[in-house]
Amino acid sequence: MPTDPSTEAQLNEDDSTALWAGPAQAEHRLVLLHGWGADADDLLDLGTELLGADPASLNLSVVALRAPLPHPGGLGRQWYDLQQPEWPQLPQARRNLRRRLLALGTTVPLERTSLLGFSQGAAMAIDVATGGGSDACDPLALAGLIACSGYPHPDWQPRPAQTKILLTHGEQDPVVPFAASLALERSLGEAGISVHRIAFPGGHCIDPDLIGTMGDFLFSGWRRG
Repeated sequence: MPTDPSTEAQLNEDDSTALWAGPAQAEHRLVLLHGWGADADDLLDLGTELLGADPASLNLSVVALRAPLPHPGGLGRQWYDLQQPEWPQLPQARRNLRRRLLALGTTVPLERTSLLGFSQGAAMAIDVATGGGSDACDPLALAGLIACSGYPHPDWQPRPAQTKILLTHGEQDPVVPFAASLALERSLGEAGISVHRIAFPGGHCIDPDLIGTMGDFLFSGWRRG
């Protein structure tokens, strides 16, 4: 289904909005994608926490992208409207996110860039990184990807990719069912993508007890790159 012209204009208008920590040009980069109804500032502090130090001291750039659309509840943002049947804004959201990541790759190569997404942001990160939408593109050659409480899009078919992926999900998640991470793991594995899943006894959140594990995962990817 085509995107409404007014929606497409709004997507393009807000496309460059982001918050930054550390230098714009750096040795490595972490890109953060927030969840439905949140905003770019929701994850920015997490980026510094995962690194365990000021990004500038590590010659590392942290970028929290702001989703392009306002949330229908009046607060926060959304990558696409989850309340619209069949999610008609999803194809345009994919194209915009891919374009934004490729643009960031002109200052720090994507091979030295890692993504971390939460909830809707995790779904977007996995989808775009693996080139798996109905308008499939080549996968992105990333240093690594962490998807927290994510889910697969209905038309998502991941393509073989070199990016290593870490999934985390709360076993009592009342928003995105825990089974969604099992479905992600299965599809990624069938596509030949290296994936590791960590379950934790909690709800719809990023488990603070996994900060060290996620940080180690990020740094191992940057060392490989």
